[in-house]
Amino acid sequence: MSAPSKIVIASRESRLAMWQAVHVRDRLSSLNPGSEVVILGMTTKGDQILDRPLAEIGGKGLFIKELEVAMQEGRAHLAVHSMKDVPMVMPEGFVLAAISARENPRDAFVSNTYAGLDELPAGAVVGTSSLRREAILRARYPQLTIKSLRGNLDTRLKKLDAGEYDAIILAAAGLIRLGLENRIKAVLTAEQSLPAPGQGALGIELVDGDAAMAAVVAPLNDPGTAHCVKAERALSRALGGSCQVPLGGYAIIDNGQLWLRGFVASVDGKDMVAGEVRGNPVDDEALGLQLAEQLRAQGAEAILARLAGCR
Repeated sequence: MSAPSKIVIASRESRLAMWQAVHVRDRLSSLNPGSEVVILGMTTKGDQILDRPLAEIGGKGLFIKELEVAMQEGRAHLAVHSMKDVPMVMPEGFVLAAISARENPRDAFVSNTYAGLDELPAGAVVGTSSLRREAILRARYPQLTIKSLRGNLDTRLKKLDAGEYDAIILAAAGLIRLGLENRIKAVLTAEQSLPAPGQGALGIELVDGDAAMAAVVAPLNDPGTAHCVKAERALSRALGGSCQVPLGGYAIIDNGQLWLRGFVASVDGKDMVAGEVRGNPVDDEALGLQLAEQLRAQGAEAILARLAGCR
């Protein structure tokens, strides 16, 4: 099945999103020398509403809806997403056709004054847009002040530089991809801050049933990363992760086994249950469901029941 003469990639227009789209464009161009590969830049509702926490305005789907409409209307063939921004339940009519090799999946501590979380004085203001990070910080550093931080990567860094925050927590992958490693004061270990499901990985979304494009993007899929991300997403999906839930899920391939760790917490960090499972990577989603049941048995259900605003 030959590739079309022109392949159109839908992407958000933030600098990081465009880096990701260009990365995929260049890979597809090298794999399909007879095709013209172009990017359709778009602004999503999630990019436009910056004055409220994401949890209040509809969640992660706000970053991909316009891109999906472009695919439905035939203006684009595929969309490139940060996997941590993709809802755990895909909208009807769309599929994740490939998950590419992961960049560093961990969280990064960024500050102009302090070298790490343990150096922050009581009352220091830490910015994050993530309920997961907020719960971790409130649980381990109750003396800190946690403040919502929205906007694209450059906007968040500008707010830090303007003195609105003493430190901010960001995904290390975005900073690395944009050549901003020098802004990272410390990369947090998984033990310090368990990453979000899919963090650091890129996903390729297609209209379901587009066999030609599925064949085109298939070489971009990294099996190891895909198994890990599928396990993480299955865990999150089973625990209501498409709603706004403070939840971490992180898998690696360790000695041939898939090792999945996860937690669920209350936003204030006062209630938290955590666990882990290991198994065959091909059983990725089953392992995610297994861990979800383990966390429910430890009390996750009560935490989830208390969380309001689930959309």
